[in-house]
Amino acid sequence: MKERKISRAVFGLFTAAFLCCASAFVSLAEADAAKIQATIQSCLINSDKNSVTVQADSNADMTGTDGVLYLVELQPYQNNLAGRTDYAASSAPGNKVTFTFPLNRNTAQDRLYSKFVIAVWDGTKYIEISKPHYITNPEMVAANIQPFNDPLTKKGLNIQLNMLGDAFELGVKHVATNISFHQILGQGIDYQFDGKTYHFDKNAINSYDETISALSGKGMTVTAIVLNGWNDAAPNLIYPGTKKNANAFYYMFNPATQEGLDQTRAIASFLAERYNGSNPNHGKISNWIIGNEINNQQWNYMGPKDIHSYVQAYQDAFRIFYTAIKSTSANDRVYYSLDYNWNNEIDHKLKYGGKAIVDTFNSIANEQGQMDWGLSYHPYPCPMIEPEFWDDDQTGLITNDFNSPVINFKNLTTLTDYMAQDPLKSPAGHVRHIILTEQGFTATSHTRGNVAQIQAAAYAYSYYMVDSNPYIDAYILSRQVDAPLEVRSGLSFGLWECAMDRGDDIVATKRRKIWQVFRDIDKKKYTLESSEFAKSIIGIGKWSDVIPNFRWRALEN
Repeated sequence: MKERKISRAVFGLFTAAFLCCASAFVSLAEADAAKIQATIQSCLINSDKNSVTVQADSNADMTGTDGVLYLVELQPYQNNLAGRTDYAASSAPGNKVTFTFPLNRNTAQDRLYSKFVIAVWDGTKYIEISKPHYITNPEMVAANIQPFNDPLTKKGLNIQLNMLGDAFELGVKHVATNISFHQILGQGIDYQFDGKTYHFDKNAINSYDETISALSGKGMTVTAIVLNGWNDAAPNLIYPGTKKNANAFYYMFNPATQEGLDQTRAIASFLAERYNGSNPNHGKISNWIIGNEINNQQWNYMGPKDIHSYVQAYQDAFRIFYTAIKSTSANDRVYYSLDYNWNNEIDHKLKYGGKAIVDTFNSIANEQGQMDWGLSYHPYPCPMIEPEFWDDDQTGLITNDFNSPVINFKNLTTLTDYMAQDPLKSPAGHVRHIILTEQGFTATSHTRGNVAQIQAAAYAYSYYMVDSNPYIDAYILSRQVDAPLEVRSGLSFGLWECAMDRGDDIVATKRRKIWQVFRDIDKKKYTLESSEFAKSIIGIGKWSDVIPNFRWRALEN
């Protein structure tokens, strides 16, 4: 750390005669400095993995300053330079400016998670002249550079751990599991991170080890959904000022205090390291979803906020996870998730449109350091209590344009068309990774009773849509077995029926038609035969008539 020192000898030259002019001098200096603008273009770890270079554009008018540009480090929770005299690097002014400084990886001064601003010195204090910018290539220091585990098909399922044999018979390639972020602190496992020791709950971690290793050990690509519930014993994990809310299932992560930042990044780093695939007894997580359906604060609560404040707080947390994950396993993928309300159910305080979340997240990232983020989406039927989605436009909530209130399977290409726009592409210029991680079709209807045939037809239609769309990587169906709690609400999503006399315990009883369709849908030899029954239900002659670029078109009669 370097420090901008003010010479006592210089101050000794000032006399009482000049003090009356001090306030005017400072105001003039501030006005001059305010004219100076800088934009950080890149903030990258160098190939030596030990240093960082920042490149910026700036004007060269340094009137009212000491003639030097300073790069100042800030923690994610810091929003100004009040009282600061230290700096990470300095440079002579110019239209193109470069700063280089040490990364200090794995020390108490680790800068991997920091943000940086350019400032000028007006004689008494720093004045910021750029927006903050983060390091955007944490993968440069990753020990694990194995390629992403990309399965042969997109077929996925939320499964019961005690039914792994059935999942294997079904040919499941993608699977999701939840991680309760708020239950990891505890005792039994000590973890060293940036010079501090953290203590984690051994029983909780062992349970995750068992689940994740069982899934990845079968060759499945594992997606982890990291959820932050309320835990009175871990208050620093909750965003400051947040009150417990009976309507909230999960809460905003906390990067906004020193304690919250320290604990959050230590847990994130621990999870990334433990599930990097190096230990088969721990397993491998390849996809990480931070929070759930963030356009609805019921799943990510912090209290009423305008969308920019809300998304800024979320992105600050997302970036911690992203940095921890990518700096461990360079090719893991990190996502945020949305429900199907694209421009619907919006109050601008607790509920926001998915489209607005995407736009705001991307805009903030463009300014503060773009990441290779991905989108996890949940295109349930509308309404969820009926399995047909092909007539969902009758609700008046679905159109084939970017202003559609809802985007689900009926207009799924609207989502991928939106994400394929140039301003939303990844830093490498590609359409971002999109995965469908929670959606299902009920086999029971409030008005018609058993509609298992329609459920199976809906799955076949939706799978073909996804399989033929080049911009969607995975489709994880919910779920292998009905959940009694959902069944009592009229939602029978399972490939299997469940026992309804075991409370909320999930116990499989009988396969549905969808089981066989799911098993065969991605097999060239059987796929069209397995889905033939669905055509009359949907009212079509050929799949290629309703699915653009239908993958199996050459096999159709």
